[in-house]
Order: sequence, then C-alpha cells, then structure tokens
Amino acid sequence: MTGSRTINSVDEMRDFAREMYKYIKPGDVIALNGELGAGKTLFVKAFCKAAGYDGSSSPTFAIVNSYPGEYTIYHFDFYRIKKSSELLDIGIEEYLADGDAVSFIEWAELFADVLPQRRIEISIKVIGETSREVSVEQK
Repeated sequence: MTGSRTINSVDEMRDFAREMYKYIKPGDVIALNGELGAGKTLFVKAFCKAAGYDGSSSPTFAIVNSYPGEYTIYHFDFYRIKKSSELLDIGIEEYLADGDAVSFIEWAELFADVLPQRRIEISIKVIGETSREVSVEQK
C-alpha cells in the first residue's frame, strides 16, 4: 500500500480511491495532505462511494462530517482551524480512537500534533492541470 504514482485525471483519482478501499479498514486514520484543489475531497468522496455512501461533502465549515454505512466514516477538514484546542474541544481524540470507524483528515499537516502515531499519510502534489503525484506512507 505504500509508494507513489502519477494520477492523470479525475477518473484515475476515483479509481485510486476505490483501490484504497480494499486496504483501508475500520480503525484506520488517513491524513490527507496537499494544496487547495489537489483532490483531497475528491478522493474522500470516491472512497465513500466505494463504501456505499453517496452523499459525502467537504466539512470545511463543520470541521467534521460523519457518514454511516458499512462502517462509520469521519471526514475532517482542518483548513479553517486556528489552534489545536479547537480540535480537542470537539473531541478529536475520541473520533480518531474509534476502532469501528475510518477517519479521513484533510489538511492534516496543519495539526500533526493531534494525529495518532499510527496512521496512513496520503500526500497529493499538483504536477499539472489534471495530473497529480500521489504518495502513500504507512506510519
């Protein structure tokens, strides 16, 4: 599951998310890093669809969205967070410790101090208009 690859289209990003669905299991925390527009939300939406949930959206203003299905998926967005205490106030530790859920965190690099040591890091780097370099690392 670790390594990197070039993704050349939206459809390939969706295929990649469906592929990752085979490996990501309840209890996993996935840190998604990459600039604005890199494809973090697209990846989560495609993963949710593979898991049988078709109504996911970016939690930019809500901080976290929860999607019930085969298992619960928590979808966080740290973009508008100013300090770690805001995350602690919403109970981030309890969410991330939920062994029956998968947690996706967009902009995870902004508050790495609240992340568990054991996690999957997916970094998406824009290399062209529709091309991305995606790397996956198990920590």
